[in-house]
Amino acid sequence: MMKETKLIFEQSKTGRQAYSLPENDVEMYDLSAELPEHLSRKAAAELPEVSELQLMRHYTALANNNFGIETGFYPLGSCTMKYNPKVNEDIARLDGFANIHPLQNPETTQGALQLMYGLQEDLKQVTGMDEISLQPAAGAQGEWAGLLVFKAYHEQNGDGQTRKTILVPDSAHGTNPASAAVAGYDVVEIKSNENGTVGVEALKAALGPDTAGLMLTNPNTLGLFEVDIVEIAEIVHEAGGLLYYDGANANAILGKSTPGEMGFDVVHLNLHKSFSTPHGGGGPGSGPIGVKSFLSPFLPVPRIEKDGDHYLLNSDYPLSIGRVKGYFGNFGVNVRAYAYIRSMGAEGLQQVSEDAVLHANYLKARLTDYYDTPYKQHCKHEFVLSGLRQKKQGVRTLDIAKRLLDYGFYAPTVYFPLIVEECLMIEPTETESKEMLDEFADAMITIAKEVEEQPEVLHEAPISKAVRRLDEVTAARKPKVIYQR
Repeated sequence: MMKETKLIFEQSKTGRQAYSLPENDVEMYDLSAELPEHLSRKAAAELPEVSELQLMRHYTALANNNFGIETGFYPLGSCTMKYNPKVNEDIARLDGFANIHPLQNPETTQGALQLMYGLQEDLKQVTGMDEISLQPAAGAQGEWAGLLVFKAYHEQNGDGQTRKTILVPDSAHGTNPASAAVAGYDVVEIKSNENGTVGVEALKAALGPDTAGLMLTNPNTLGLFEVDIVEIAEIVHEAGGLLYYDGANANAILGKSTPGEMGFDVVHLNLHKSFSTPHGGGGPGSGPIGVKSFLSPFLPVPRIEKDGDHYLLNSDYPLSIGRVKGYFGNFGVNVRAYAYIRSMGAEGLQQVSEDAVLHANYLKARLTDYYDTPYKQHCKHEFVLSGLRQKKQGVRTLDIAKRLLDYGFYAPTVYFPLIVEECLMIEPTETESKEMLDEFADAMITIAKEVEEQPEVLHEAPISKAVRRLDEVTAARKPKVIYQR
């Protein structure tokens, strides 16, 4: 029987303490005197009163219940949840990186500026772009910043008032239409063709004098490479639009191709995905954007530049979209990404993509007899399955995902992309071993057989966890985050 763990508030006893300190005999400055009256606390915070041992057991229990990449396989499609090498953590914690302040005089932070400049240069090669800004804090903010560059460019050309539409494929990441809307654009959806890629004829029909640009992920969220990308770039440019590359799936093309070679004008990268820095749970992230030279004047400021052996911050760009984040981006994440790129080297990054694509195709081949595969061609770094076969027997994709928890695996992305009914989206990444891939495939095959023989088990899953099924919609929309006695 699983032992019930009491909440830390339920363990609280009045007067119990987790510390023992002598009385303070140093006169302290009363900071509360600086606060406005309406911000001053009128009563002590209602914190739990527990011993040090209780406190440690509380946090240890929380850690043991958590699932992360060091805990097990994390095949979360589109998210590239790969292992984060710990040497990069050590490097990010070096005094010269961890203990500097963004308001220091640049003369005293030359090492940090040199690192960021070097990262910019490396990302130019990775993306095929001419200039890079490290400022955006995450992928979605990178999208928004890139679209502001679109807008500034069109306004500079005198047609900012007419080019009001961004084209987005129906298989796009959800942040694409959201970012376009936040940037002030109207969004037009482009239907995929029978192969799961952008329908060129549908794209041609949607292009017009109101088109500001096309947002595209290549390979797309189905894990499929847009084989018509050169033609797509040509027809968008002929219509006066720009091309935006969502770099969330860059793990599939490192060292093999670049957005610049494909014809894109703006790209964002998720350093916390492709370049292996910790992410999830709300951050931190880093979403640098790169642009072709004709868009360089519009990049965010300040720009990190090199003058001889000296590094400086330059804000003298009158056409810039301005600052999009405080200071210069998420520096610690950038340090980790730089260390990763430098340790891997060009050949290592290419091997990353080769292994990621190999792993995805291997898993797809092992599972194709047990689940529907809507798209038969070779995939890139991720692939989609459909649970339609299981749905006919009364088992939904959500049931399959919950059952995977009982087998010790984090569930894949489900019900996305929306164009695949009962979708499971699986990305194994390059960091998993063949043994782990086989364990996952065996679990998925076992679950498919359970659907045939005892589907009621899946309806109850997970059956081995402290928390069973929740009303997820209510939990998301009306979370209870405050303990109430």
